[in-house]
Amino acid sequence: MKLTAKQQKFVNEYVKSGNATQSAIKAGYSKRTAAMAGSENLRKPYMKDAIDKRMQKMEDAKIAKAEEVLQLYSRILRGEESEKSAVATPKGVEVVETPADLKTRLSAGKELMKRYPAMDPMTAEQIRKLKADADLTELKAKREADGDVQDNIIMNFNRTDGRNTDDNSN
Repeated sequence: MKLTAKQQKFVNEYVKSGNATQSAIKAGYSKRTAAMAGSENLRKPYMKDAIDKRMQKMEDAKIAKAEEVLQLYSRILRGEESEKSAVATPKGVEVVETPADLKTRLSAGKELMKRYPAMDPMTAEQIRKLKADADLTELKAKREADGDVQDNIIMNFNRTDGRNTDDNSN
């Protein structure tokens, strides 16, 4: 549903302030009916939808994506990012750009490694064992479901003295 100019103004003001009454007044509703109009506007599904869409659009633009954060960590780690700091000089205060210090660069490296852990041989073996255990468990569950449960062990012995192992006579 297309919003009227007044409703659109209400949406814009509500997104800024979060106050329905003040938003209604700024949108052009009378002060006497602003509280009721604001409350009613928030109950209308199409108004709520318009507010939600506007909030989503703002969030999409303001919130950093994971890729941006990882790129920032990488630039800090490489020393490509600098920070501005105020330094007192005989002439007054000067703003100086300095590259990230070692502690900050190490911290950025740790954050990156949390997301891209190195695969050491021990970890690889642990993963291999866990996968094998999971495969074995799945196979057992499938056999049980199919009614093919056979966990019996059959052992055959060959005697060197020539006697038959099936023979119970000593």
